[in-house]
Amino acid sequence: MTRRVGILISGRGSNMQSLVRASGDAYRVVLVASDNPDAAGLAWAREQGLPTLSHPGKRAEREAAFDAALRDAGVKVIALAGYMRLLSDSFVARWRGRIVNIHPSLLPLYKGLDTHARAIAAGDAEAGASVHVVTEDLDAGEVLAQSRVPVLPDDTPATLAERVLGVEHSLYPQALAEFLRR
Repeated sequence: MTRRVGILISGRGSNMQSLVRASGDAYRVVLVASDNPDAAGLAWAREQGLPTLSHPGKRAEREAAFDAALRDAGVKVIALAGYMRLLSDSFVARWRGRIVNIHPSLLPLYKGLDTHARAIAAGDAEAGASVHVVTEDLDAGEVLAQSRVPVLPDDTPATLAERVLGVEHSLYPQALAEFLRR
């Protein structure tokens, strides 16, 4: 059975694109929504013929619009793919156990922002990405999958971010498909 997935983005949507390209028997993307009406990812999604929605307003209004559109589209699972806003506890509660996120660190390390700079500053030998279930606590839900990359001696946050993003594009579709088979 193909599950209906909605994706929330804020920017270029490279992880959203990898999810869309990998969709098939396990899931089908039926809506891409963004808090940013100028998000490059929305334009790409429209070019693919996907329904899109943008709502840059206040969080309560934005989440109400997203919730209604996701439900209208028959979405069963929400994938956050570069969605750079915190979701309210009430939104997370309404979708409990049905929101997943990709985060650019090896959780539980480096929750929140600036993950690559923090890994380099700590002298970590490895960094990576984690796919996790979203809870009310920031980047604290069950880790579904991880992928690792070495931290190189001459890495900057930008070079490390580029390598981590490369593994995210294969990790996220695979982890989402496995999550939907549970």
